[in-house]
Amino acid sequence: MSQILGAVLLIAGLFSGIIVCLEIGWRAGRRQPSAGLGAVEAAVFGVMGLLMAFTFSGAATRFDAKRELIIREANAIGTAYLRLDLLPPDTQPPLRDLFRRYVDARLSFYANILDAERSRTDEALWLGFQGEIWTGAVNATRDQTALSARLLLLPALNDMIDITTTRAAARRMHPDKAIFAMLGVAVLAGALLAGWGMAASSERSLLHVLAFALLMTISVYVILDLEYPRIGFLRIDAFDSFLVDVRRSMK
Repeated sequence: MSQILGAVLLIAGLFSGIIVCLEIGWRAGRRQPSAGLGAVEAAVFGVMGLLMAFTFSGAATRFDAKRELIIREANAIGTAYLRLDLLPPDTQPPLRDLFRRYVDARLSFYANILDAERSRTDEALWLGFQGEIWTGAVNATRDQTALSARLLLLPALNDMIDITTTRAAARRMHPDKAIFAMLGVAVLAGALLAGWGMAASSERSLLHVLAFALLMTISVYVILDLEYPRIGFLRIDAFDSFLVDVRRSMK
């Protein structure tokens, strides 16, 4: 909840800051005409556009990558679960039960990712289940008669475990905060110069002021939403349904 509140305050602050910069620019422009500042305006708006394009492109790429990783994990778990059929019949039931509990813990972990205490508890659970599943599979395939099961099951389990580390890394992979700070500064500087440019008119255009402020704010919000897809409106939660489908298939 604190993360959501922080994001709302950040966006509200940016919108307010843009309005203030537009007003300051307009007032300054009324006192001093902006003649000869075209090159400066072009440079500032160029940097702003470059930063916005750079951060949006990176955020969209990482958003798609996170969705793909969910599918990869669902496939890895499904494959490993099916290969339990290769084990001796008496060793399968406890491992199947561990798999079901493991997937439940993984789903709960991501469903409660914003709850730090709950997510730590869920993480401890699925990490424990990982160890138990691996140990149980190794013990079940020690016999030479289970060599084919060892060759097929253990690599599948290894993939299933590895993907959790990959997803954790993807969750923490974001641009440095300095880049977002530069974007915010560029947007505010652009608002200042936009207000200065509007000073040629003796009356402020409320429509243009609101249009500029809303467009810039929404653009930055979408970038942040794509960057942190478990917080805002643009979410990847729907792709968790692939893991839910895998869990339902575990009879």
